[in-house]
Amino acid sequence: MKGVLRQFLVVMERKIIDFEQGWEKIQIGITALKRKSECLHVPVLLAQHTIDIYTIVYRMCTQKSPNDFSWPLYQKYCETMEEHMNSTVLPALSEKRGDEYMLLRELVERWSNHKTFVKSVSLLFLYLDRFFIFRRSLLSLEEVGLGCFRDLVYNKLQCKIREAVLALVDREREGEDIDTKLMKQVLEFYVEIGEERYEEDFESFMLKDTASYYSCKASSWIQEGSIDDYLLKFEECLKKEKERVTHYLHFSSEPNLVKVVEHEFFFVHENQLLEKTHSEKQISLAPIAKIFKQRVTEEGGEDNKAINDQVASAKEQVLIRKVIELHEKYMVIECFQNHSTLFYKALKRAFERLCSKAVAGSDELLATFCDKIILKRWGSEVLSDEDIEKVVTFLAYISDEKYLFAEFYRKKLTLRLLLNRGVSDDHERSILTKLKQQHGGQFTFKMERMVTDLTLSRENQTSFKEYVANNHVAKPEIGLTVTLLTTGIWPSYKTFGINLPSEMVKCVEVFKEFYEKKTKGRKLTWIHSLGTCHVNGLFDQKPIELIVSTHQAVVLLLFNTRDKFSYIDIQTQLNVGHEDLVGLLHSLSCCKYKILTKEPATETVSRTDVFEFNSKFTARMCRIKIPLRHVDDRKKFIENVDKDRRYAIDAAIVKIMKGKKALGHQQLVSECVGQLSRMFKPDIKAIKIRIDDLITRDYLERDMENPNMFRYLA
Repeated sequence: MKGVLRQFLVVMERKIIDFEQGWEKIQIGITALKRKSECLHVPVLLAQHTIDIYTIVYRMCTQKSPNDFSWPLYQKYCETMEEHMNSTVLPALSEKRGDEYMLLRELVERWSNHKTFVKSVSLLFLYLDRFFIFRRSLLSLEEVGLGCFRDLVYNKLQCKIREAVLALVDREREGEDIDTKLMKQVLEFYVEIGEERYEEDFESFMLKDTASYYSCKASSWIQEGSIDDYLLKFEECLKKEKERVTHYLHFSSEPNLVKVVEHEFFFVHENQLLEKTHSEKQISLAPIAKIFKQRVTEEGGEDNKAINDQVASAKEQVLIRKVIELHEKYMVIECFQNHSTLFYKALKRAFERLCSKAVAGSDELLATFCDKIILKRWGSEVLSDEDIEKVVTFLAYISDEKYLFAEFYRKKLTLRLLLNRGVSDDHERSILTKLKQQHGGQFTFKMERMVTDLTLSRENQTSFKEYVANNHVAKPEIGLTVTLLTTGIWPSYKTFGINLPSEMVKCVEVFKEFYEKKTKGRKLTWIHSLGTCHVNGLFDQKPIELIVSTHQAVVLLLFNTRDKFSYIDIQTQLNVGHEDLVGLLHSLSCCKYKILTKEPATETVSRTDVFEFNSKFTARMCRIKIPLRHVDDRKKFIENVDKDRRYAIDAAIVKIMKGKKALGHQQLVSECVGQLSRMFKPDIKAIKIRIDDLITRDYLERDMENPNMFRYLA
């Protein structure tokens, strides 16, 4: 008997649901949910009824064509939502147009009810939403439902809604208490239907209304009271606008709102403010200076963002010029009587912040900018020496980085002087004079000595030529030009020992003999890493003049003895460390100009490589320069600046203690900061470290009874 019943159930087929019949049952459920969302009396919609309606929707969507009613159901859902908006929601809101509070309360309530209604109905059509709508890439049921409210209700009443909100904002500005909770709900509604709606339909109009409101108020207040009263009212208004954002406006409105208030209070009435400033003796310009600082910082940030969007090659070219133009734009003029110092400080703080955050590495960029100006080339721009003046002035506002700038500028100056790049000494001295006038003699001392060294070195070279001409025995086999540099004045460069060929050894000996006859008690230290050699390469196609460093020339001259050397042979003959030799061989065999070929032909140099003179090498030019690998020495320059600062701190402490003999810790630190602040902003921790170091070196001692008291040891 059980087997017969099972067979009977399998044979039964599911009955087809007609569209009109199915929609009638679905509509009963939708009507119940609609009345429920309106808080009207409705018979309880049991869970079983909801499941039955869901099942009907499911079966109507899964029946075989032509009885698949997925698309008609989607259309009916849309029509139901539109009908509900036009017959119920829109009329209810239209009735409340005359009263701001009534209209906004009705809007908030209707929007909340509608969201609940859409969510409930969407659950009945869940299968339709998950499969049919997804596959057809249609708007989801929730998007359709909420979109109907926006398109059919909000779009028709948006002017009335906005006017109601702005009217309440104005009433609050006049001192009236308003329902801030309701205002927050209304403005959240704007954001929920689309954040662009908040910005375009409300915020833009609110900012215009704010500008109009404060334009009237500011015009009246500036005529009635003093500058102090005017500034106090500005601060009070600004505080209230910020509180308004906290209470109900969207947080994104705060920056724009603050700008509008500042503009109406200060920029619109700029001339009147200046007139009242001159006419009143006691004024408080701190708020204006603060706004001035914020404006410079914001504009600098905007410029930097625009620059960062450009390609890397263009970024460096534009960056410093933009910052200098911004600085020139906001240069403080003498328009605030004795209060201009306040604005200079504000400008200084703004540019310190801009350079430390937005313009990372501004010290090196400024030095490069100066170098390009001096060499008269920067992209396609034509630059004048006035740009140097602007850089010098700008340096006053980046005091923490100007000594790093000095190191980088000194590095660029070294290259200009030693490589003879066509810049006259007078030109260099005029620039250094401008830097000296702005930042003091200590800032430019080493740079001025560098230029002097070059002048004396040229005179010395003339004497050396005369010496060689009159002494045939001492005549070197190759042409020699020696530049004498004073130790400690020029930047330190990495150098390493190398076995020079006999031709170069004789040159060194000849100059040493000449120098010892001319001077007494001076020691020569040869820095071959800065030397340049012109080597004639005899290649198969044509001879080419190679401009190389002294170290590169030493490697190349080895190949005059034989055509092929192993790495180990080269290292043994030259007595050079592995890291240094790799750099030299890489520049000659792996870069653009392959004067040497190597086996294996890889892009890296190893100890097992074999090198051979490339007799087939050729180039379009008859003279080529072969550069060494670039080394990023920014870290080294920063270390040099830190080292110089340690010496400066030591000197300041010793000078103070030599005069005072005994001094407390706090007073010593304070006086040390006072002395050094003209040079740089000293770190308190660094001063404490230097005090401990001087104690260790027996310059100072701690008092036995009071550890915070120091005594100078003669």
